[in-house]
Amino acid sequence: MALRVAGLFFNLRVGVGIARRPSMNTIRWKALVFPPLGLLLLWRSRVGLGRKILGTIGLLLYSLLYLVILAAVLHWGFGLEFEMRGRPIPVPTFSKNVPDFRALEESRKQQSASTVTQSDGGVYWTDFRGPRRDGKYDESPVATNWPPTGLPVLWRQPIGGGYASFVIAHGHAFTLEQRRDREAVTAYDSATGRELWAHTYPAFFQEWMGGDGPRGTPTYAEDHLYTLGAVGDLHCLRAEDGKVQWHRNILQDLQCSNLMYGTAISPLVAKGKVIVTAGQGFTAMSRTVAAYDQQSGELRWSVLTNKMAYVSPVLAQLAGVEQILIVGGTHVFGLNPGDGKLLWQQPWPVAYDNNIAQPLLVGTNRFFVSSGYGAGCALFEVTRAGDAFSLRTVWKNKYLKNKFTSSVLWDNHIYGLDEDILTCLDVETGARRWKDGRYGHGQMIVSQGHLIILAGDGQLALVRATSAAHEE
Repeated sequence: MALRVAGLFFNLRVGVGIARRPSMNTIRWKALVFPPLGLLLLWRSRVGLGRKILGTIGLLLYSLLYLVILAAVLHWGFGLEFEMRGRPIPVPTFSKNVPDFRALEESRKQQSASTVTQSDGGVYWTDFRGPRRDGKYDESPVATNWPPTGLPVLWRQPIGGGYASFVIAHGHAFTLEQRRDREAVTAYDSATGRELWAHTYPAFFQEWMGGDGPRGTPTYAEDHLYTLGAVGDLHCLRAEDGKVQWHRNILQDLQCSNLMYGTAISPLVAKGKVIVTAGQGFTAMSRTVAAYDQQSGELRWSVLTNKMAYVSPVLAQLAGVEQILIVGGTHVFGLNPGDGKLLWQQPWPVAYDNNIAQPLLVGTNRFFVSSGYGAGCALFEVTRAGDAFSLRTVWKNKYLKNKFTSSVLWDNHIYGLDEDILTCLDVETGARRWKDGRYGHGQMIVSQGHLIILAGDGQLALVRATSAAHEE
């Protein structure tokens, strides 16, 4: 009797299941509306295995188009946005991180009504990534015994948007930021965070994935500040009060179009000149590297027609000759600082011409470069015979792919983010010593044997610079 009931129940379930199996037309229209449901129904249907496999491939291809259309509908109809948030891929969000302009403007009102005491201090961290543009801080000891609850907050100050970092001189912290539809060169009291002055001008760079605002850190030199905005505005301002000394737009001067993610370099001040790179030429007269007179802003020389990238120029001594080291979109160049003459060039291609990380000088005639998008890294050696230069590749591998983060050198080892994972390489051989610790697309400096890492999500980390192992 029990067996009969079980058999009857089994036949009933099978019959219902067969009866409920959808037709191919039903599967098709449900797959158009919601591909995962269509895939489920397809594999529950009675069609052959071959048709199921072909149908699955078709649904996967259609799903890509479906996601694009869905994202467009959510973007235009419901405000869906995308931002990097320090991660390898864009993150969809309905609450994008934006500056609190109301808090900024209220703060400015309060500070303008009170007396701001300007502090004084030394002149050291005056350039992008430090005085040598190498990410090394050695002015004074830094704290390495951090409390479990984190470092104490001394002050907090709302500012505008963008990607520029700070340079510091005489107790002032200078940066470049986006304030609504204007770029602003700003100075803050480094002891209190209070705004000292701001020079704003009409400029607004907007890019849906990379984010809005300027990208280049100011440069401080001889009591003046030199800044380059995201749409090519080059300013020289008096550091004391922000008064403009001169202004040029390099994209207009050099007849260049902007790069996809904006002009993103810090001006190099050297030998009485302000050296910058532009985007991409569009006429026979276009040039992509230029030097302006430091005092007057007059154009001194302009050279090269090659597409540039998001890497700031570096003053270097290589093979006994002072030169400007420039990483462009497809090549690395060595230029004479006096007249811009090309000394040498080395191919360094990367997908989409997106070279972003700074080169790193190694010894007296070597430099390290690294790029994301699968390019990897290499150590090049420059030699000279008379007026002729030649380059050779010491080593090259894909162990370290700097996408947005520039590497640092400490005790014959290179430390950097391989996309978003901290990695240590032997500088002589390129061998990987270790790879550990995810920090997103953050930034780092090195000081007294320690890496100070600002992770992509805003966390601050202290890591010992040792080739033995990752030690946070």
